[in-house]
Amino acid sequence: MHFHKSEIYFFLLLLLIGLAGVSAYSAWATAADLVRVDPRLDPILRFSYFSMVISGLSVACGVLLIYPALKVGVAEQGKLRRMTESLSERSETLEHAAVTDALTGMHNRRYFDDAMREYLAAFTKIDKPVGMIILDLDHFKVVNDTHGHDVGDAVLRQVALCLREFTRYHDVVARIGGEEFAILSPNTPQRQLFDLAERIRRAVEALTIIDGDLHLKVTVSAGIAVWDGQESGEQLYRRTDKQLYKAKRAGRNRVCAT
Repeated sequence: MHFHKSEIYFFLLLLLIGLAGVSAYSAWATAADLVRVDPRLDPILRFSYFSMVISGLSVACGVLLIYPALKVGVAEQGKLRRMTESLSERSETLEHAAVTDALTGMHNRRYFDDAMREYLAAFTKIDKPVGMIILDLDHFKVVNDTHGHDVGDAVLRQVALCLREFTRYHDVVARIGGEEFAILSPNTPQRQLFDLAERIRRAVEALTIIDGDLHLKVTVSAGIAVWDGQESGEQLYRRTDKQLYKAKRAGRNRVCAT
């Protein structure tokens, strides 16, 4: 049977507690014999007995309470890893062009929608949150109209690199429209999801796109939402998109959450 590293450490801890209990029992047994001769040893007898009981209770709590919770956590990590590996294998078997955005090298809308369906179906079984972020470049049409599409393409590639830098290996990151990107972040509660979107927003704001003598600054607006466990992927997407437009209406270069 294969044990996770955390389970092995837990068993080692139980072993040490058990050895301490055995030592306490040995001291208690010895003191029980000697206390008849010297009553002054009675405190040692009591302390040894108390230590023995505490060690026994610690082992019992560890086996009955802590280890089951630890085992569930290890199993959930394993499921997440297998889901990620499954998505990676699926990506390799599909035609590369069909699931990849040619400009940025990111996943496209088709891949994002397929991954979202698979994640939501899988996470229904383990009752864990799935977060979504939709980001849109502010005033991107002005960039294209003023500086040309080559500069606009450079902006999109730089933003794509920024998204890759701040996301995890099992997050699904895609370009889903002209200047619109989306992130599907499994096992991420709302506070962490908001912090992630804020880090990305600040990082994009700090970018400087250089093209000859041109030094261009850009910003993004973002909407976030956490799956409620019941809604479809399309419903989650619409709810997140509403938050994006809320950020746009509020003045852009900000994150809005439900």
